[in-house]
Amino acid sequence: MRRLVAETRLHPADLVLPLFVKEGLTEPAPLASMPGQVQHTEESLVEAVRAARDAGLGGVMLFGIPTVKDANGSQADAADGILQRALRASRKVLDEVVSTGSTPGGAAVPVLMADTCLDEFTDHGHCGVLAADGRVDNDATLIRYAAMAVAQAKAGADVISPSGMMDGQVAMIRDALDDADFLDTSILAYSAKYASAYFGPFREAVDSELKGDRKTYQLDFANAREGLREADLDLAEGADMVMVKPAGSYLDVLRAVADRSDVPVAAYQVSGEYAMIEAAGANGWIDRDRAVMESVTSIKRAGADVILTYWALELAEWIK
Repeated sequence: MRRLVAETRLHPADLVLPLFVKEGLTEPAPLASMPGQVQHTEESLVEAVRAARDAGLGGVMLFGIPTVKDANGSQADAADGILQRALRASRKVLDEVVSTGSTPGGAAVPVLMADTCLDEFTDHGHCGVLAADGRVDNDATLIRYAAMAVAQAKAGADVISPSGMMDGQVAMIRDALDDADFLDTSILAYSAKYASAYFGPFREAVDSELKGDRKTYQLDFANAREGLREADLDLAEGADMVMVKPAGSYLDVLRAVADRSDVPVAAYQVSGEYAMIEAAGANGWIDRDRAVMESVTSIKRAGADVILTYWALELAEWIK
């Protein structure tokens, strides 16, 4: 009876799996703060994308970690950079499935998404280019994002995902994509991204060099209206989807964004949310599997059309 009358249902197509690929690895590197997650080699990444396809997931989101980092994140838009290589390899796997029609069960091919941010590529760990006084230079960063977006689209990304919270990033990227004739490449804007302690384990995942914090460009966790204002700005600039990040502690913001948005709304269940449930489950303090399902269902219930979660593959199997 509960199943019959459930008001909120998850489907594998709702879920996007974030994946990390690190240049120079010879085997996947487990992440201590995110048990069960790894930094992939280029070869193991392809297998992970294939698994996401076979599970019927809605998409995969790729993050690249280069061997060499510098102040401007020059590897971020390099044609032979790690993220572009990973996108091309993933695109090849997905295109082969389309051409052969061999997708298991007739499921659709996952959408290929790319993180469009400099933090993985800079030696200072910030999401943008720094000015002489050490502050993030918003407008100089936009030029780098535009170059990244075009490079990612050329490498096969279906969706460009600016996550740096720079003012004007959606409009800048849309113009750059259109000028390069990528008219059908979509933009998933990280619109309400908060300066959160829950991002901690992610820093390990991308070998972050960050010193200090990102409070000058990510949002204050005390402010809900500010998150709505940021979403409105991205919608006005032409975002195809908008995101709230993190998810679990911002369900009120997610609900409010969903109520006003005329495009699909995404939410990112971030590394800290994942790590807390995994740690509590490993210690026997909570029922790990039930907590995973409850946490992700609550994000869907709050209004998310698309959910980025590190449990995407596991959830898809449970749902089946």
